[in-house]
Amino acid sequence: MKGTSSKPTAPSPPSAMRVGRSGSLLAVLFSLMLLPFRAHASMFKGEALDTLADVLSWVVLVIAPAVGIAVFWLVHILPEKIAEKKQHPQAKAIQTLCLLSLVFGGLLWPIAWLWAYSKPVLYKMAYGTDKVAHGHEDGDHPSSDKDKAEELKQLRKRIAELESTPDGKSAAEGGKA
Repeated sequence: MKGTSSKPTAPSPPSAMRVGRSGSLLAVLFSLMLLPFRAHASMFKGEALDTLADVLSWVVLVIAPAVGIAVFWLVHILPEKIAEKKQHPQAKAIQTLCLLSLVFGGLLWPIAWLWAYSKPVLYKMAYGTDKVAHGHEDGDHPSSDKDKAEELKQLRKRIAELESTPDGKSAAEGGKA
């Protein structure tokens, strides 16, 4: 016998049989994926998870908005504080613009910021200075009363001196003439 070998060869499985084995393996894997597993999204369990959820809800619903509003307000009064620090003569107008900016949701805030940092050129031309002391109203400063009293004394002395000379010249001017 020519061409026969003494070794038995294993028959190769038909292709349909290979598909059946891999298909059943996929079916088993798919069914394992559909089984419910317990997933833990948090390291807390039971009462601790409920307590954490309660605390987190209070933080998100109450504390975060309060902090946000406070920060919004503090940022919007910065131009006013800067204007007072720099003794800006239009600090009250800048304060008004800051309040309006709070009402309009912050749209006017950049204008107030720029205004607080600007140098009031026309004010300096009109009044000779670009700084005004803030925080003291006319009756609040005790030394201003003393200054006013001293100025009043000086004015009364000057009036008396002018009244004493017949032609309205002071005694120093009258002696020279």
